Amino acid sequence: MNSENMTRTPWNTPLIPRRADPHVSREDGVWYFTATVPEYDRIILRGAATLKGLAEAEEKVIWRAHESGVMASHIWAPELHRIDGKWYIYFAAGEKEDVWKIRPWVLACEGEDPLTGEWTERGMLTRADGDEYSFTDFSLDMTVFEHGGKHYCVWAEKVSAGKKISNLYIAEMKSAVELATPQMLLSSPDYAWERHGFWVNEGPTFAEEEGRMYIAFSASDTGRAYCIGLLWAEADADPMDFAAWHKVNRPVMVTDEEKGLYGPGHNTFFRDEDGRLMTAFHARTYGEIEGDPLHDPNRGMYVAEVRVKDGLLEFQPVPIQ
Repeated sequence: MNSENMTRTPWNTPLIPRRADPHVSREDGVWYFTATVPEYDRIILRGAATLKGLAEAEEKVIWRAHESGVMASHIWAPELHRIDGKWYIYFAAGEKEDVWKIRPWVLACEGEDPLTGEWTERGMLTRADGDEYSFTDFSLDMTVFEHGGKHYCVWAEKVSAGKKISNLYIAEMKSAVELATPQMLLSSPDYAWERHGFWVNEGPTFAEEEGRMYIAFSASDTGRAYCIGLLWAEADADPMDFAAWHKVNRPVMVTDEEKGLYGPGHNTFFRDEDGRLMTAFHARTYGEIEGDPLHDPNRGMYVAEVRVKDGLLEFQPVPIQ
């Protein structure tokens, strides 16, 4: 199956095609976009004056995978963040000799413009003293957020023993490249909708709205069963307090055949020019995939409005005009 064989709807023309794991942000009036490319071999970045302008914006390659050793394969899910006046990109990468030895890595740029500034490698994120577990196994999809004057990161990591379950973990950060605390388990794939094909929680993203903190995440394998789940906590809670977080027992976004969106997932929250909460996510326009879904290049970026209803978030895909 390919993108030419699907039915067009007002909702399933991607804003940016063939770009998975989209990350959208806005700094000083400039919109930025980065994502996973189908070749898994480089990190790209776009900038534009408007959100829709990202669709036609020049795409720059700011970093390429190594030819050998670490950071040589499976370049996945980059996120652009500005912390203490500097730009950082967090991404996952495997090794040339062991493509599934995936870990979180960091690039940094001290220039004002991340599109033209020089990017340097800062290595793998450093664990806190006494942390014996973080990044010891398959680890990816790191996101960073600020709350209460502190920075935190959340990522997906498979347990290092027994069944390889992908959980979400959270830690406070000492700096943009180092953790201040050992990891804390945030979420495990508890429900059937998180266990299709693989037992997976991944792709976390953070938002705060109407007195609550939210972390959306993706679950199950990356075909049509891929979906978005939701955690929430009161805004005055400590993000490192496991008891403060609650998981919604159903996914908040799933395949929608009527709209022609299949396997929605790996979303990122952002705010539009008017301050309204939005999300970008990837999906396909068909549900039947030949072979491994990871080798299907047709995950594109879509946008949804985010609304609060009964204390939870609802996602409403926006037709692209």
